Amino acid sequence: MNPLVAPEAGHRTNRCALSVNVNKVALLRNTRHLGIPGVVRAATLCLEAGAQGITVHPRPDARHIRPDDVRDLAALMAQWPAAEFNIEGNPLDNLMAFVREFRPHQTTFVPDAPGQFTSDHGFGIADLSRVAPLVAEARALGVRVSLFMDADPQAIAAVATIGADRIELYTEPYAAAHGTAQAVAQLERYRAAASAALAVGLGVNAGHDLNRANLTDFLRAVPGVQEVSIGHALIADALELGYGETVREYQRCIQRAYA
Repeated sequence: MNPLVAPEAGHRTNRCALSVNVNKVALLRNTRHLGIPGVVRAATLCLEAGAQGITVHPRPDARHIRPDDVRDLAALMAQWPAAEFNIEGNPLDNLMAFVREFRPHQTTFVPDAPGQFTSDHGFGIADLSRVAPLVAEARALGVRVSLFMDADPQAIAAVATIGADRIELYTEPYAAAHGTAQAVAQLERYRAAASAALAVGLGVNAGHDLNRANLTDFLRAVPGVQEVSIGHALIADALELGYGETVREYQRCIQRAYA
């Protein structure tokens, strides 16, 4: 076990892992030329508090994470061998250059357009043949591949045919419904989608608008989630609570799901 990982991290257990997306730290930093807040510093504090991974999504316009950030974070993660580095993005745009250079533990393919405000949909069945060669390339480099997917069991089952390792469930529809009359129906959609993934041997990740209010309910209802990637809400919480306490609070949310 990596001695740098806090005891409460619970890494390599059957519990869902927490990967912190630090894009929004870079977004704030980029509004000035002072280098603060520091992306590497934020990632370090999250890892020290028990996060099991760090995620970045370097878009072509570099509006938040920049190539130098990816390089600096790769160097940091080399000091944390029990934690995982996840680089996500569109493999048909700029993502594969980062995968080839840094060979992260995981790459998450996301079908967003270069100038898109934020990721807002997953891959469809018709998209899979275009990314299949890039899935094969990433895996040949020793990188686990996850595809960002809507809660569509049919499309998710097709992911296994192109050799990917996992899917990441796009969870904004669930987050929008949480606390409303539609929440039960949304959770059933995600339960069915995760079950479809597990049935064909795919691992299950999840992310987008998960937060302290809705994370526990999601993990209780949806089987087999191995990792959640959380950025916007977690960084917003950290403005009030600090990185360390925020990560510990999200880990408590995960722990409650298994109680």
